Amino acid sequence: MTESPEAGAADPGPAPRPGQVVFEDADYLHAVVDLLGAIAYGELSAFERLVDDAKLAPSLRDQVEMCAMASLEFGHVTRLHERLVALGADPFDAMAPFEAAIDQFHAHTAPADWYEGLIKAYVGDGMAADFYREIAAYLDADTRDLIVASLDDSGQATFAVRHIRQAIADDPTLGGRLALWGRRLMGEALTQAQRVAAERDALTALLAGGIDRPGLDLAAIGRMFTRITERHADRMAELGLSA
Repeated sequence: MTESPEAGAADPGPAPRPGQVVFEDADYLHAVVDLLGAIAYGELSAFERLVDDAKLAPSLRDQVEMCAMASLEFGHVTRLHERLVALGADPFDAMAPFEAAIDQFHAHTAPADWYEGLIKAYVGDGMAADFYREIAAYLDADTRDLIVASLDDSGQATFAVRHIRQAIADDPTLGGRLALWGRRLMGEALTQAQRVAAERDALTALLAGGIDRPGLDLAAIGRMFTRITERHADRMAELGLSA
């Protein structure tokens, strides 16, 4: 959904190799199913929002571009569902626990116009993707690679930066409102990420690690959220806005 992982991301050491029998650990399997379910529902929501935002696009060209991005997002959902089925899970059961939290986030951050929608797709979804990438660093290689691929930018970054920068150049007063919007998105996204991590015991256990898997202590979790906040500031700067 956003740019590729930047330097300074988590470095937990070598992840389990694909050949290792990590899924014999029931707790680990449960955590992976939870994580894939959360990401799948997030990608489904991103697809739906891009379709809705496309209706507000100022030109037919922009509308078509946004619909094309939405199609890529839905492709991510399909691949995540396939992986869940391969793990013996029902994709819809896996997504269900995250429906309320993610829907609540979107209800609290409904954009007022097309420009706020662009920033939400780039900045808000970008923070969620950073959070999931951080967790993915502690998974087996196959699952990690699938998650990273599912969170790849579908074109929103270039599209949003181009249009927001042009809009601010045309109307400099727009910058202040959009900067405030970006800060609000950051607060809501961090709250959502912390809530998801705290409410799902399997994800909490995944972050804590195990005998054969590295994990995070409280200090490392603090550094993780610091990295996410720093990447948010980088995205805002790319848009020409203050974080």
